[in-house]
Amino acid sequence: MDANAVRNYLLDLQTRIVKAMQQADGHSFVTDAWTRDPGGRLAGDGRTQLVEEGGLLERGGCNFSHVLGPAMPPSATQHRPELAGAPFEAMGVSLVFHPRNPHVPTVHMNVRMFAALPEGKPPVVWFGGGMDLTPYYGHEEDAQHFHRVCRDALQPFGATLYPRFKRWCDEYFFLKHRNEPRGIGGIFFDDFSELGFDESFAMLRAVGDAFLPAYLPIVERRRNTPYGERERDFQAYRRGRYVEFNLVYDRGTLFGLQSGGRTESILMSMPPVVTWRYDWQPEPGTPEARLYNDFLQPRDWAAGAA
Repeated sequence: MDANAVRNYLLDLQTRIVKAMQQADGHSFVTDAWTRDPGGRLAGDGRTQLVEEGGLLERGGCNFSHVLGPAMPPSATQHRPELAGAPFEAMGVSLVFHPRNPHVPTVHMNVRMFAALPEGKPPVVWFGGGMDLTPYYGHEEDAQHFHRVCRDALQPFGATLYPRFKRWCDEYFFLKHRNEPRGIGGIFFDDFSELGFDESFAMLRAVGDAFLPAYLPIVERRRNTPYGERERDFQAYRRGRYVEFNLVYDRGTLFGLQSGGRTESILMSMPPVVTWRYDWQPEPGTPEARLYNDFLQPRDWAAGAA
C-alpha cells in the first residue's frame, strides 16, 4: 500500500476540479483547511472548497479528507464483518455541485481508498467511488455523453467493469421508500481490490480524471437555457429526493457521521433550496412527467443512438 501516492493524487484531483469549476462559475471557491489532533476520536486533515451563490452553482463543494481512527464504524464493515473494530485509514475526494439553472443537472463524484489495519496482520485495502448525474429536465444526449465517458474510462481495465458498475450505481442510488431512482445513474463501486493495489489505484485515477470530461460539456450545453418559476419549483421538489437519499442511505454520509467526522464538510452535499409536497404528481405530458417516464428508469444510455 502506497498511501502517499494516493493522497498526492487526490489532492491534485481536487485542485484540478476546483480550478475548472471556478472558471466555469466565475466565482472563487472558499477554502477551509482543517486538522484533527491524534488524541481525539479521529485524527487527520482535510480541505473543503465551496462556493455558494455563484454564477453557475447555487451551491457546490469539493472535499478532500484523510482520517485515521481507532475502530471502523458499522457503515464500513457491513460487507466485511471480520474487520469490525480494527483501526482504519481512509482518504478521498468527494464533490456535489448544485447548479442554479434547472436545466443543468446536479452531479456527484467520489473516489476513495480505505485501509483496515488489523493488529499483527497486513493492511486490508480497497477502493470505492464513482459518479452519477441527477437531472431535473432530461436530455438524452446529456445522459448518453455522461455514461459513455464513464464507460470509456473503465474500458482499459476490462470490458465487464462498466456494465457491472453501471448496474451497481442503478441499484445503489435508489430510494427504496419512494421506489424510484435518484437520477440517471453513472457508475458506482465499493470494496474493490480485485486488480491488485497498483491496477485498482490506476482504475480509481481513471474514474477521477473522467469527471470533468463527463460533466463540463453538459454544463456548457445547458447553462444558458431559459427557465422560470415553474422550473425552479420542480428543481426544489426533486432536490428533496437528493436530501432523502443522502441522509437515509448514503454510505459516505453515514460513515462520516458515525466516525465522528466533520459535520460541515459531510453535509456540504445538501442543496441550498429544497421543498417537499404531499403526494404530488406531475401532469401527464409535461416535461416534468417526462423525467419520471423516460429518465428515471434504468436504461443502457451508453449504447443509445448518438
